[in-house]
Amino acid sequence: GVRINGLHFHRENPAGLILYFHGNSRSIKGWSKYARDFYRYNYDVVLVDYRGFGKSTGKRSEKEMMTDMQFVYDSLLKDYAEHHIIVYGRSIGSGFASKIASDNKPRYLILDAPYYNFRKVVERFLPILPVKYVLRYHLRTDKWIRKVNCHTYIIHGTRDLLIPIKHSERLQKLNPHKITLIRIHGGGHNNLPKFDEYHNFVRDILKY
Repeated sequence: GVRINGLHFHRENPAGLILYFHGNSRSIKGWSKYARDFYRYNYDVVLVDYRGFGKSTGKRSEKEMMTDMQFVYDSLLKDYAEHHIIVYGRSIGSGFASKIASDNKPRYLILDAPYYNFRKVVERFLPILPVKYVLRYHLRTDKWIRKVNCHTYIIHGTRDLLIPIKHSERLQKLNPHKITLIRIHGGGHNNLPKFDEYHNFVRDILKY
């Protein structure tokens, strides 16, 4: 069978849970440091490796990876009330987070440097090759975010050169009444936690 590896950071009497879908790296090992940003506000944090990443096993496919993440979400519902769950997606993880939020009813969805859809990212870096031959994952954030019922917060750096902020601006326009875009002026793709505005945003959301 397939084994999905994760890290679960516990507080004694948590205010809620952050389900964190990490960015593009080999495992959650390098992402666990980000748990501190939520742990300090008395939230439990769960980080999960997608299949084929880190210690998670199984053959990668978009469908199977989404099924895995829904299994994780369902498992967490045994211990947490759904209205206390916040789904957080960082970079490539924003697609997974959007899909899970669209199929469930978490308290909030937070997207950190998301893409409009994965095709747009691939087209930018491989403009010559036919996308249909190289695109393994479609990750339609633009499709799923329309179906999200909870409020969505998008945070993005204005100097992100990997996934430009225009991706988030397009996503926000899909449902401006339910999607709030927070611009981190001068922020890049990998350094938002270095900005006070980022931590102020996290504090304000988690203490609400």
